[in-house]
Amino acid sequence: MGTDLHDLLRSLRVWDVELPAFDPSDAPGEPLGLFTEWFADAVAAGQTEPHTMSLATADEEGLPDVRTVMLHGADASGWAFATHRDSRKGRQLAARPYAALGFYWPARGRQVRVRGPVTAAPSAESQADLHARSTGALAAALTGRQSEVLGSPEELERASRAAWERARREPDAPVPTWTLYRVRPDEVEFFQGDAERRHVRLVYRRAEPGWVKELLWP
Repeated sequence: MGTDLHDLLRSLRVWDVELPAFDPSDAPGEPLGLFTEWFADAVAAGQTEPHTMSLATADEEGLPDVRTVMLHGADASGWAFATHRDSRKGRQLAARPYAALGFYWPARGRQVRVRGPVTAAPSAESQADLHARSTGALAAALTGRQSEVLGSPEELERASRAAWERARREPDAPVPTWTLYRVRPDEVEFFQGDAERRHVRLVYRRAEPGWVKELLWP
């Protein structure tokens, strides 16, 4: 007998942990400080891969797309990630340079949502970002052809093996298409789950020269 998806869904529960309290009146005046605090707390709580995030973009027709990528950093310039500029998401960002990010840390019942315009870093900075990462990251970047149609698994194996060999031989090998992108947020929302479903939602909206904070109904 096959698995019944609906039975599985009804059997599941969320936040089977003690959730932290969050008093938004104590939140700092800008979102980066709170994000850093929540990120460190997620790491301390043992959250698996807290640096992964959903990246949402839109194509030339305005149709949405989403995937999971890795956070490369966050500072006053924005939240950073990287990809090939000729990949699907790279082409979408070239056509519509605006994106949304979503972090989910179930170990703490927390989400963070970021959205705003996207800018590409200069080539030198993008290459420095790549070469500061692991040999595997460089090998994957050297393999290239991201989002293109793959003819066979054997084709990927050959290309990947050659890329790994080059990455080990040339740890500074350039990958011209590799691009570091930054989302400069217009809005950042912090969501703290509550067992009684009285979730706390605090949103920061950019209002030069600073931020406006508002609470949202859950």
